[in-house]
Amino acid sequence: MAETILQHWLFTRFAFPFLLVFFIVFAILERTKIFGADKKQLNALVSFVIGLLFVTFAYPVDVVNNLILFLTVALVVVFIILLIWGFVSGEAKFEGGIRNVLLVILIIAVIIAVVWSTGFQDPFSEWLFKQDWSGEFWTNVFFILVIAIALALVLRGGAKSE
Repeated sequence: MAETILQHWLFTRFAFPFLLVFFIVFAILERTKIFGADKKQLNALVSFVIGLLFVTFAYPVDVVNNLILFLTVALVVVFIILLIWGFVSGEAKFEGGIRNVLLVILIIAVIIAVVWSTGFQDPFSEWLFKQDWSGEFWTNVFFILVIAIALALVLRGGAKSE
């Protein structure tokens, strides 16, 4: 894949982290008025120095870069959950049980989508389904689920008849 100008090391290692810290510190100083009202030049100078100090050390820049990457992925995942939930529920008013079932299905679908999109499905499926223990494990899980569903149906039927 071709590298764009915005992926150049000068931007990713210095400019973007500097601008992020500069603007966050400047906004905090403006909002809190630590140095007094109408002190934009002083707030900008302090923010500039803090931003320059920040980018001189590699470890904090790496931490912030990783956190920003995590934040953007998490925001996209939350947006997708809310978007699908809006399509599923719409303006319909679901009862408590149906709504919870739909929510569980939605969360499972999003987890599967995230695992698939990150490329983690191959080692994950290898670990879950192609081990010496996996055949017996999934057989037992299936039987436990069948027994649990049968018990739930029997107990629910007994509660209604009383």
